[in-house]
Amino acid sequence: MRLRGVGRRYGLGGPWVLRGIDLELAPGSLVRVEGTNGSGKSTLLRLLAGIDAPSAGRITGRPRTAYVPERFPAELPLSARGYLVHLGRIHGLGRTAAERGAGEWLERFGAAGHADTALTELSKGSSQKVAVAQALLGAPGLLVLDEAWTGLDRAARAELDAAVAERVAAGGTVVFVDHDPRRLSGAADTVLRVADARLTPVAAHRPDASGPRPKGPEDDAGPWVAVVTEGPPGTGLPPDLPGAPRHEPLAPGRVGPGPVRLTVGAAHSDALLRALLTAHPPWHIRSVTELPVTAATPPEGP
Repeated sequence: MRLRGVGRRYGLGGPWVLRGIDLELAPGSLVRVEGTNGSGKSTLLRLLAGIDAPSAGRITGRPRTAYVPERFPAELPLSARGYLVHLGRIHGLGRTAAERGAGEWLERFGAAGHADTALTELSKGSSQKVAVAQALLGAPGLLVLDEAWTGLDRAARAELDAAVAERVAAGGTVVFVDHDPRRLSGAADTVLRVADARLTPVAAHRPDASGPRPKGPEDDAGPWVAVVTEGPPGTGLPPDLPGAPRHEPLAPGRVGPGPVRLTVGAAHSDALLRALLTAHPPWHIRSVTELPVTAATPPEGP
């Protein structure tokens, strides 16, 4: 996907919110967009998602795209399940696949109990889970997230982190804005800053590309993240996993690798997920759970 000389302003005489944007988004990349409030971050994301059209320049090569806006329009006369099935059909899924996918994503985000609740009756947090689920339902080639983590509980935020890593590992492109500077810290391939209507690249560091970062005092205080993962038959855990996670087999008598629980400091969890999902062959992520434990050692497993 390419942007060439892209600009956006509202009204013929209005000031340029963005101007002269040249950008190429490669498949399988994770892109973070930074900037102050009102700098034009959301405008850039709407242009990428195709919600807004540029006032100048061209955007080409946009893949099938899904978008999570900063505010979810929850006034629609549908249940959570009905809305997701409807969006799944729009994404090109058959009814059976759309219903199955709706149930799976609601389950993953801890909202299965609200499947038949009207959107208008959902809490802010539950509405946001539905908003995120609709974007992931069709496995988009481009996923655009505008403050998508806002309003989610801790478990759902960790699940969205894992879903982002899965999309990137599958060859999708993910572009996101989040107010928390620690969100997916170190995992982004590209960091872009919007300021004065321009887009400037910022150096991004990939800790998983150079091995785990040295353990620091923040890792000894928690919180910890437990990742349950399973590799293809005949494979072992990838070497030099970020954060040097503690690993415990969950089916010791099983033939083959079986599921493994990896416990790692939260500071390393994003890089660990990326390393597992981009391994050759990739490992399947069963669950991601944040464990708010304060201790000198990782929490013990059962």
